[in-house]
Amino acid sequence: MGGRFITVEGGEGAGKTTQARLLAAALAQAGQPVLLTREPGGAPGAEVLRDLLLASVIDWSPGAETLLHFAARAEHVDRTIRPALAAGFWVVCDRFVDSTMAYQGYGQGADRAAIATLAGLLGLVPDLTLMLEMPIGLSLERLAARGDAADRYERLGPAFFTRVAEGFSAITAAEPGRCVRIPADAPVPEIAGRIRAVLRERLGVAL
Repeated sequence: MGGRFITVEGGEGAGKTTQARLLAAALAQAGQPVLLTREPGGAPGAEVLRDLLLASVIDWSPGAETLLHFAARAEHVDRTIRPALAAGFWVVCDRFVDSTMAYQGYGQGADRAAIATLAGLLGLVPDLTLMLEMPIGLSLERLAARGDAADRYERLGPAFFTRVAEGFSAITAAEPGRCVRIPADAPVPEIAGRIRAVLRERLGVAL
């Protein structure tokens, strides 16, 4: 089989990074060439923009923040994702376009139509998106446990995270052929097992 593009999405504290790492390891163990990457970031220039977006004290306007994310994403796609897919790799990405729609579009009020247009200009749609969902209360508990290590997004309040969750739910409902809801309030191994089952069903890979 050729390369496939899988994205892992969801709100803060949902365990995306852990599950992306476990999925990449499972694919590698099954004999698939795999690349694990993340957004914002995933390429040298994109990592520079990641630092601006997550660690900066600048209060970006929603429009400017959206454009910064897409600048990082364009670099990531051109320098990392497309070459890997062309070489036959399965690419597992911790966040992609859906996060910009949920965080900037729904969470911060940026123009959703503009975000959709920018997404279309990339010319790259995931083969499968795993939407990790958990109750807002549990998400906030996990964020509180992180304390000072939290990044700029993680320090935003419950109302913001509620809007973000609504955004992810709307995206999942609008694109059931691409997006699969994964409850993320279960033990890590159980969630990983559900994800492997989805890949067997949707993409026909033996995991």
